[in-house]
Amino acid sequence: MRYSVLDLSPVPEGAEIADAFRNTVALAQAAESWGYHRYWMAEHHNMPGIASAATAVLIGHVAGATQTIRVGAGGIMLPNHAPLAVAEAFGTLETLYPGRIDLGLGRAPGGDGAVMQALGVHTSRAENFAREVAELRAMMGDPTEGRPVRAFPGEGSHVPLWILGSSLHGAQVAAQLGLPYAFASHFAPAALVEAFDTYRRYFQPSETLARPHAMLAVNVFAAETQAKAERLRTTMQQAFYKLRLGKPGKLPAPVDDLESVVPKSAWPALDAALKISVVGTPQQVELQLRDLIKRHRPDEVIFTGQIHDHEARMRSFEIAAQAMQQIAVTELA
Repeated sequence: MRYSVLDLSPVPEGAEIADAFRNTVALAQAAESWGYHRYWMAEHHNMPGIASAATAVLIGHVAGATQTIRVGAGGIMLPNHAPLAVAEAFGTLETLYPGRIDLGLGRAPGGDGAVMQALGVHTSRAENFAREVAELRAMMGDPTEGRPVRAFPGEGSHVPLWILGSSLHGAQVAAQLGLPYAFASHFAPAALVEAFDTYRRYFQPSETLARPHAMLAVNVFAAETQAKAERLRTTMQQAFYKLRLGKPGKLPAPVDDLESVVPKSAWPALDAALKISVVGTPQQVELQLRDLIKRHRPDEVIFTGQIHDHEARMRSFEIAAQAMQQIAVTELA
């Protein structure tokens, strides 16, 4: 089973955006050596702790610093952009790095109402998501004489498209268009089972896919001891709590006592949102991954994990890769 990385290029407290970019490149290069198949980055805006806002630019930077790993968007929030502009940007990337670019598409704004206003985007754009995905797909497909607007570069690039989602809508669009589907189970797992079921049940074969192809997103907090792994997780718990309060900031340092920074009354909501996580030692992470894979039957897994310390974050992704490799070995045995 292929396993990949979802990176938001986090900016830890005490660091700057330039540090985040250096960390992203270092992680991508290491991920390539650890057997990761894809390295995806996500579009978010107005977030001091997330540096991947100009996603296509950062994809090009990472692709240029690596050799073989696929690099892409997980994803581009299509309502924020004209399909032509996306086709040209990703057609350019595919031309520069042939056979290595992915384009995941979401319909959320990647920010709040103020962000949408600053981008000049109206909420109604999301209603056209399926139509605009089809339009973008056509622009990057085979050349069509007579089309009034054509993407140069972009036309003929056939950049693989993915539909991203945290609700049933994305599952329905992916099924309708016969595209691969990635569910945002790392922060919104409530509809995971129903979304995968909807996608698989209503999938229509296309020139892209003959059968459904679903990706499961998993948070990973792995270390040599369970106590260390649990401590690493407190960074994401704090960040998610602050986001829910409408006070996003840089990635907080981990703490020994979560209750000292997050009231216990908020813990159930955090646990529910971050339920699709593996936390612990290498052995524990492997066992937890086996359980998630058995339960949800994904075709691919993508790991993410907001960890403050860069070296600890690197080690966590390394442990996740080793666990996936061990799972593959035992499955083949």
